[in-house]
Amino acid sequence: MPRIDETLKARARAMRSQQTPAEAKLWSLLRAHRFAHVKFARQVVVAPYILDFAARSRKIAIELDGDTHAHRLQYDAARTAYLESRGYRVIRFTNADIMGNIEGVAAMIGAALDGESRAISTSAPLPGPLPRGERE
Repeated sequence: MPRIDETLKARARAMRSQQTPAEAKLWSLLRAHRFAHVKFARQVVVAPYILDFAARSRKIAIELDGDTHAHRLQYDAARTAYLESRGYRVIRFTNADIMGNIEGVAAMIGAALDGESRAISTSAPLPGPLPRGERE
């Protein structure tokens, strides 16, 4: 198994201890096999990048984009292309998506796990809340 760059590893560890409110909210949905019985991890090193969340076994990368990402479209596109070349499906959400429509975010993640799309972005509106029986 290839060695992980120690600098990236230390940065990922620090990022796990300093979550944003949006990261904390999404992590509460994904942690401990809670979502579709899939193991997700946070701040995963896929050198030279650190993914916000990943389901390694399913090759799903979930990226949260805060306000700073609006000015980094080329960087994000290159990052997505790199991750896709490594076999990952990349899903991007804004912090506003997480904080304001977690049910829609869950639906999009579920669709990715079902293999419905290679790359998913929230440039289109997210689906509304899940029916009551599907939230639990």
